[in-house]
Amino acid sequence: MFFNSLRTRLTLWFGGLALTGVVVAGAYVGSIATDELKTIAGHRLEAAAESAAALLSENLRERQLEAQLLAQGPLFTDGDLAGRDVRRVLDIRKAAHGAYAWIGVTDQTGLILQATDGVLVGQNAAARPWFQAGQSGNFFGDIHEAVMLAKLLPQPTSGQPLRFIDIATPVRTRDGALRGVLSAHVTWDWVTETIATAVRDSLNNTQAEVILVNGNRSILYPYSLIGAEQAPALPDRSFRDLTWPDGAAYLTAAAQVDTGPDSSVVWTILVRQPRADAVAPVQALIRKLLVLGLIGVVVFSAIAYRFALRLSRPIEDLAEAARSIEEKDRLPETFPNAKTGPAEIRLLNTAFRSMAESLLKREHDLAALNASLEMLVAQRTAALEEANRELQRLATHDGLTGVLNRRRFDAIAAEHFSLFQRSAIPFTILLVDADHFKSVNDTYGHQAGDRVLQALAGLLLTNIRTCDILARYGGEEFVLLLPETPAQPDGEGLAERLCALVAKAPFPDVGTMTISLGVAQVLTTDSSIADAIARADMALYEAKRSGRNRAVTG
Repeated sequence: MFFNSLRTRLTLWFGGLALTGVVVAGAYVGSIATDELKTIAGHRLEAAAESAAALLSENLRERQLEAQLLAQGPLFTDGDLAGRDVRRVLDIRKAAHGAYAWIGVTDQTGLILQATDGVLVGQNAAARPWFQAGQSGNFFGDIHEAVMLAKLLPQPTSGQPLRFIDIATPVRTRDGALRGVLSAHVTWDWVTETIATAVRDSLNNTQAEVILVNGNRSILYPYSLIGAEQAPALPDRSFRDLTWPDGAAYLTAAAQVDTGPDSSVVWTILVRQPRADAVAPVQALIRKLLVLGLIGVVVFSAIAYRFALRLSRPIEDLAEAARSIEEKDRLPETFPNAKTGPAEIRLLNTAFRSMAESLLKREHDLAALNASLEMLVAQRTAALEEANRELQRLATHDGLTGVLNRRRFDAIAAEHFSLFQRSAIPFTILLVDADHFKSVNDTYGHQAGDRVLQALAGLLLTNIRTCDILARYGGEEFVLLLPETPAQPDGEGLAERLCALVAKAPFPDVGTMTISLGVAQVLTTDSSIADAIARADMALYEAKRSGRNRAVTG
């Protein structure tokens, strides 16, 4: 009720308008600041990418130039390529620069004649791409894992595989004849350290990261992203706000690495920064603006509430009177003052009082009528439920004896037979027939016969288990179903006991009676319950033929 009141709605409307103004202003300021921060961050990422690409390009060209100058030295053009002096020069070059993992020289067939630390000397590199390309010109190869050096060089402590880039150049005599190929394997760690060094200072205190990709946009660095995702379409100018395969948005700048005039390798350095990280200062500013705006909304809403209260008080008093009428079912002792307030409120007050008096009188009349109707409906409903229960009983029970009728028994017996087929737990059928019952009807009359059948049903019902099922099968014949009787004597014993009990029991009008019983246990060869009942019926016939007052098992 409070939130639906006039004062509350007016307060919420004015407060909502104020809040909307704050949100719109905050969104506008935030949008401008976000765009500005994204531009600043993007230019910083561009500078970092270009710086890293330039440094890596320069260092790669220096390594290629070193290999070319070394191959053109007199020791390689005229000297013994397998000699100790060549080994010493290669070792010095490797030790002088941390970029190299291995430097070696081959003859024209690819046989490695000399190498740093003597590694791979005597092995043939004719199948390696750097040898095949290095015979005809300068070669710069893409990143690859160690093949021949995998087990010969120390493994990185990081657990990552050894990876190199290959540089190769031909070794020729002074007259241009090919003597062999000089090759240097540059460690991938040196490449990545070069990249990291170039951007370390410019990306401090941010979540930006540097990524190196090849021409297919497959990630080469860092190792943790290799195979996990592929870079999106690279920006061709400036920077872009891209969604990467991990679903996150990043400001991304790119710069291509110059791998040399003789190289077909395409490397691109990407510097990306999560958009949320780049615009984090804007979010802080927006939060401050929202806090200040909310304070203003609260103050403005309080003023609006006081104004709305003056307008809504007369209407609320009238609503309170209406609630009092609803709860107490009578007019309140004091009604709101109709002599003060706006003319519209006074007119509404007078009309409401007149209407309330009229409605209360009608309500009292209707309540009396409803009470009488509800009593009549309850009586009719109770009678209908009792009739339904009696119909249900008549549909499943014999009207004379009160036990189950044949239709209900047939349904229950079919269910037990289905259970027997699934569980193999047998049951027994007993057919019971009153001996010489026709003479009872002829001698004492049909009413006496009915009383005999009622007494017989009661005697049978009180001497069987609660789980056993008794039904009138027709005329003076009853049927018993004994569940879970795995041994044939179970049914036979009950049949003989019932036969003896009936013979000793007194019956109205006739004094004594006897019964004959046919016993049959259900068999796995039975196709339906009818087969077991048929065997019980044949056994009953045999009991009657052999003298009655006995039980015969079929």
